[in-house]
Amino acid sequence: MSDHEPWHAVPARRHDASPLSTAGAQVPLGKHRLAPAPDRQPTAAPDAGGVVPADPEGPWPRPVAPGTWVAPGGRGWVRAFTVWSERVPERGEDAEPFVAHHWETRQGLLAVFDGSGGAGSAPAWQSPAGSPRTGAWVGARVARLATDCWFREVALDAEQAEPESLHGYLEYFLSKAPQRRSKIGGTMRRQLPTTLAGVHYRLRDDESVELQPLWAGDSRAYTLHPRDGLQVLTRDHTRESDALELLRSDPPMTNLVCADRAFVVDAQRLAPFPLPLVLVAATDGFFGYVNTPGDFEAVLLETLQRAADEQEWADLVCREVRGYTADDASLALVALGHQSFAALRDLYAPRLVELRDRLGRNRPRALDRSPRAVEGGAHVPEDPAQLGSRVRAWQDQSWHAYRGAYETYLPASSEEHA
Repeated sequence: MSDHEPWHAVPARRHDASPLSTAGAQVPLGKHRLAPAPDRQPTAAPDAGGVVPADPEGPWPRPVAPGTWVAPGGRGWVRAFTVWSERVPERGEDAEPFVAHHWETRQGLLAVFDGSGGAGSAPAWQSPAGSPRTGAWVGARVARLATDCWFREVALDAEQAEPESLHGYLEYFLSKAPQRRSKIGGTMRRQLPTTLAGVHYRLRDDESVELQPLWAGDSRAYTLHPRDGLQVLTRDHTRESDALELLRSDPPMTNLVCADRAFVVDAQRLAPFPLPLVLVAATDGFFGYVNTPGDFEAVLLETLQRAADEQEWADLVCREVRGYTADDASLALVALGHQSFAALRDLYAPRLVELRDRLGRNRPRALDRSPRAVEGGAHVPEDPAQLGSRVRAWQDQSWHAYRGAYETYLPASSEEHA
């Protein structure tokens, strides 16, 4: 790729890079971490003809701040950031989130990858420093690489963004990746297992955007709308599909990306959405440890209102998720068509007021500590003997009011895959 191709990818700060050989090439699969926000400085768009790769040591223009970028595109601007947090440092099985935008064809992709540690806990590779890596760790990073290469083909060679072609890339790259056959068998075992969830988008001349979510497993993709709030675009590959029940239980996945068994990449094509719009992809470390599905939206909007710019928003989201999750957590966010960060923040302020009121009704005060997603509201008096039933009743009530808008674009249930 030349220095002048119209391509931008969200950068990340290099922490501890390690090469992994795939298909005969040395592929950097470094460990990255979102850094604390630097001293405030004016946000400037990168050179519209440049490239910002994931490796900031490359010969391309450097970003204003690690983990974010802002540049012209569509009606107004394209703004993006990623958050990547490990529960155990240096042992996280989520891959670094992926975000890229191709200016010439006005299309982009955001995606996340969560290595399935239960199914892929066996060692599969050892870094040059001697650190063992599980099959889940390798699988997530190889899937990210395959997705990166697939999107480059889609954008640069005018290929159709079809889930079947993405599946082909994933299958090929996984077949070339290092893996060790475990002596321990079982139906739950997988070679290099990982989830994938993302959104391919294309900006249109009529100030709208075409969306195609793609997924395998239980990571999710969403739109965040200023009136209707967070709306899920993917359906978990589990036998339970109710988002609240999935918070109360942890059913096994019926389909995920892996090297040794058949899998599918699901997709749905949606009617164009008017701009402006925010797109989100996240692993379950973000949405799987809140009290209700609406609390994840509250995390995003509360931090947005406290932020001065994209970098501070990313930093606040990272700090927030570290305060409540018990898992690795990764998130990719792209905001399309907002003229300024202040305009983006102001556009969503009324939605946060409505959400605070809705989630605060009859909310047991004990929940405010895990996580602290909503402030204010009418609370139920504490009664330890009845707290469990009160929490469940409040969750049911909150979910009933929130579910309709949240599931507007939930895909129809398809045949489950073993």
